[in-house]
Amino acid sequence: MIKYAIIFALISLVAGALGFGGLAAGAAGIAKILFGLFLILAVVFIVLAALGVGATKKMLK
Repeated sequence: MIKYAIIFALISLVAGALGFGGLAAGAAGIAKILFGLFLILAVVFIVLAALGVGATKKMLK
């Protein structure tokens, strides 16, 4: 997912540099949404992994 966010960010930069304002704004919007979604999922998985480690330690005791 972060790969697609980076791709859309690059498309936005290139389109903006060439003067395609509407296309650049659309690609930038998509990149922002994908990056935000990536960050939320990363935090959720880190929390779940931390909780899973604690649960595993409790089961082994």
